[in-house]
Amino acid sequence: MIDIIYQDEAVLVCIKPAGVRSTDEPGGLPELVRQTLGDPKADVRTVHRLDQVVSGLMVLARTPKAASELSRQVRENVFEKAYLAVVHGCPEDREGTMTDLLLRNKPERKTYVVHHLEKGVQEAVLDYRVLQQGEKSLVHITLRTGRTHQIRAQFSSRNLPLVGDRKYHPEAEDCPIALWSCHIGFVHPVTGEHMEFHREPPAIYPWNEFYK
Repeated sequence: MIDIIYQDEAVLVCIKPAGVRSTDEPGGLPELVRQTLGDPKADVRTVHRLDQVVSGLMVLARTPKAASELSRQVRENVFEKAYLAVVHGCPEDREGTMTDLLLRNKPERKTYVVHHLEKGVQEAVLDYRVLQQGEKSLVHITLRTGRTHQIRAQFSSRNLPLVGDRKYHPEAEDCPIALWSCHIGFVHPVTGEHMEFHREPPAIYPWNEFYK
C-alpha cells in the first residue's frame, strides 16, 4: 500500500517507496497508487521523477489538464524540490552552491561530472546546507536543475558519496541509499493555491543517527 498524504480531484501527493519506478508501468508508482485507491482505472499520471532507489514525496496528476500544468511548472523550474541526504565526510563550506557540467553515460546508466562542453553535456546546479556534520553529515539540498542522478554525481565527484549509494561508491554500506525527497511545492493546477508538503525520512539507518 502506498502512503497517500493528500488527494483531491486534480492531484495526489504520496510517499514513493525505494525500489519502485516513478513511471507508469507494471509495478510502477501510478499502478501501485491505483491499487491503493482500489480503482485499477483511476487516472494517475507521473509529472516528475525520483530515481528508482530513492524514496520520499512525489505529486501525481489526476487529470490530463493537471498533468500538463504540473509538467509546465517542472519544466520552467517553478516546481519546488528539496532533499535530505547523508554523505560520507562533510563539505568544506557549511552551505553553498554546486555547479557542474554533467554527462550521462546511457550504457552504464551513470552520470559523470565533466569539465568541457560536448554533445549531451548539461549544466547542473544545486544549493546545499549542512544540518549536522561529522564522519557522516546530514545535508539539505535544493535543486535548481533536475538532471538524472544529479545529487549523487555531484556529491560523489567531491569525495562526498551518499551513504548506501553503491552505483557511485563501490564500498557503500549495504543499506538503502540515504537520499530522501523531503519537500515539494507547487501551484495547484485548478485552484491556483500554493501548496507545500514536508516529510522527514523513516527511522532507519542512517537517518536514525540524526533523527532520534
